Amino acid sequence: MIIEAILGIAAAIAAGVIAFRIGRRQSHDEGAVLRAEADRTLTEAQARARELLVQNKDEIQKLRDSSERETKERRLEVQREEERQVRRRAEVDSQRDKLEQREKRANTRQQQLDKLATDVEKLQKDRVTALERIAAMTRDEGRTELLNAVREESRNDMARVIRETEAQTRETAEMRARSIVLETIQRVATDTVAEKTVSAVELPNEDVKGRIIGRNGRNIQAFEQAAGVDVIVDDTPDAVTISCFDPVRREIARRSLETLVRDGRIHPQRIEKTLEDAKREVERIMWDEGERATVEAGVPNLPVDIIKTMGRLKYRTSYGQNQLFHAVESARIAGLLASELKADVKICRAGAFLHDIGKALDRENEGTHVQLGVELLKRQSISPKIIHCVESHHHDVPQDTIEAVIVEISDAISGSRPGARRESLENYVKRVRQLEDTARQFPGVSESYAVQAGREVRIIVRPEQLDDLACIQLSRDIAKRIEESMEYPGQIKVTVVREIRAVEYAK
Repeated sequence: MIIEAILGIAAAIAAGVIAFRIGRRQSHDEGAVLRAEADRTLTEAQARARELLVQNKDEIQKLRDSSERETKERRLEVQREEERQVRRRAEVDSQRDKLEQREKRANTRQQQLDKLATDVEKLQKDRVTALERIAAMTRDEGRTELLNAVREESRNDMARVIRETEAQTRETAEMRARSIVLETIQRVATDTVAEKTVSAVELPNEDVKGRIIGRNGRNIQAFEQAAGVDVIVDDTPDAVTISCFDPVRREIARRSLETLVRDGRIHPQRIEKTLEDAKREVERIMWDEGERATVEAGVPNLPVDIIKTMGRLKYRTSYGQNQLFHAVESARIAGLLASELKADVKICRAGAFLHDIGKALDRENEGTHVQLGVELLKRQSISPKIIHCVESHHHDVPQDTIEAVIVEISDAISGSRPGARRESLENYVKRVRQLEDTARQFPGVSESYAVQAGREVRIIVRPEQLDDLACIQLSRDIAKRIEESMEYPGQIKVTVVREIRAVEYAK
């Protein structure tokens, strides 16, 4: 019907157009031509309309098929949803029935418990009355007698409770501390540097050794005197060794000798000039390293003298650990710990970075590295809080702030991590022997053994002389004595063992 309406409208429009044109034209022939054109146009419109009708029928059929499919799918989906709702309703009903049954059983059990409680209370009263009649004393008198009898036996129980409480507290604290420390260590990159007191200089050939020595030893004597080092020329092929306790002087001498060997001109005047150039170069390197370390440690705006002094630590090691790397690492650890513990991050970073600054001065001045470092920081008007962290990191003064404690902890973590430090065999054996001897000095100690490479000492006590409470006090006393009388990297665990063995033979 739509197509027929379209055809009618098209025919009417064509007829109107033709009539309009006929009305305007006066010639009969022109009217005939227009009528022919109108018929042709009408015929073409009818043919086009039939084509559109066929196409529309196909599209309508496709739409009808698509609509039927969607209707069928929706009907199936609604049916499946109804089935799920039915199953869910059945499950809810089943759960409700189970809950009602469980509630009934619980009410019944509660009634039974209430009845049992009443019966137990009644039996307890009857028992107390019977005991008072048999013992010929009141409840208060019996309680007093019982307490007096148990007082002696409760001492061991009290020691056990103390141990359990301390163990629980220590476990909780250790878990939290271990979590903070592990997270801190995982976020810090570390380097390991071996300690050296000698430096080797490679030579292009053996003939250079003769020029280094010079006529009658003139060159080597001038070099040693000007540089303040010992030059060892031995059988090592194509190399000489420079030995000196001061790492800065040793580095200056090494650079100077390498320059002289490359240049080939080795005589006293040239030696002095080369040493001056090497000294300026090493000072520049120390300044650059000190400035770089302040940036890595996150401690900006330090005085120039402080930066220069910290740069000297690039050539200083302790137990094989480079002290400038140790300062930067300690500052990073202190900053992370301070952020976890809500302490002053800036104070902790600066205190940890500067805590060993005195080690750059103790080779040339009298006093411990703590004293020398504190004096230098006071002259440079460093904050008193930072100075307190430096002067208390070895307990030379009592620690009054949490920042000082964090600096000590960061120093210990950096120094005691695996691979950070090492010590010679002679020093290790001496320290282990001193550790065992210190523990044996206390009364009641039977044997003491240093284990875990000197990181733990185990003390065997005589059980007839010391009880459990005395063992706890003994472990604290030994730990305090070790702290006061020994020097060691990291920390040492003190374990006191009290063992009683009862032996009998069946005959």
